[in-house]
Amino acid sequence: MQTKLQNILIDIQEKVNFSGTVLVENQEKVALVSQSFGYANRSEQIDNHAKTRFGIASGCKIFTAVAICQLIEKGKLAFDTKLCDCLPQLFKHFDKQVTIAHLLTHTSGIPDYFDEEEMENFEALWVENPMYQLRTLRDFLPLFQNRPMKYKVGERFHYNNAGYIVLGLIVEHATGMDFSAYIQQHLFDRVNMTESGYFSLDSLPANTALGYIDNPDGTWKTNIYSLPVKGGSDGGAFVTGKDMAKFWSALMNFELLNEELTNQLLMPHVELNENDCYGYGVWIKKNSEQAILKYHVMGYDPGVCFHSAYYPASSIKVVVCSNKSKGALDMMKGIEAIL
Repeated sequence: MQTKLQNILIDIQEKVNFSGTVLVENQEKVALVSQSFGYANRSEQIDNHAKTRFGIASGCKIFTAVAICQLIEKGKLAFDTKLCDCLPQLFKHFDKQVTIAHLLTHTSGIPDYFDEEEMENFEALWVENPMYQLRTLRDFLPLFQNRPMKYKVGERFHYNNAGYIVLGLIVEHATGMDFSAYIQQHLFDRVNMTESGYFSLDSLPANTALGYIDNPDGTWKTNIYSLPVKGGSDGGAFVTGKDMAKFWSALMNFELLNEELTNQLLMPHVELNENDCYGYGVWIKKNSEQAILKYHVMGYDPGVCFHSAYYPASSIKVVVCSNKSKGALDMMKGIEAIL
């Protein structure tokens, strides 16, 4: 299998010019394949490698969901806790029936600051809202807090970044900590994800890949003016492939949450179609027999694409990180064809 995986990755890289890192790890935490391609820094021709940190965009919504579940485990919150009881002064136009469970499952109906049903270009947001002013979760509030509800509470699944900003604000209110500091202490440090963090684009640590946006004419630019300066509870953390594999292992071994809360997080709460569901911060794919094939997360931003999955039947973990806007899904499909 190892040789097949290596060959398919090389073949796909040649077809799509993939830039990033791919890790496939078995139950014993042994890498079946670990390969890197392309440059972390094109100008200096610094290669991507196994310890390169990559932005993962929305792939870290599962970290936010874990943080909320940890607070529920401690008795500070409940899934049926209402948003109006958590942050009573912030969202006067939102339905008072919105709960934490609605926010976790994208069924709250609240307006989004980047609505993927209405907008395609994430960069367009920063024309009127300079990205360099977005460093904290509260900085996002003017983008959505005074808008009316988009849907009735619980009416439908509507992928919603603002809902996860709100969840991060709830974490901050309940703990008195900055959201990224909470994740650092209670998630990254707890499971030895030593290379991961929420880093500012204007002060990136060593071994961090710059994100690249390729133009049709062959030119390119970095994504530093295409994203908020610092990521938060809706997306924007940085990880290595190995750290993300550590996260899956810790989650599945109940090192982050007790068994009951872990099962709650991984339970299909919203059915999108016959085979695709959503839990709390995690996508769930079922096979034709309705058994769970994989738990997976993904993230896309300008200059960022990310896919990662855990396959319960084999306990295999796959992590695909890229510092380009496309390519991770191609790698993921190639790996799954072999697995």
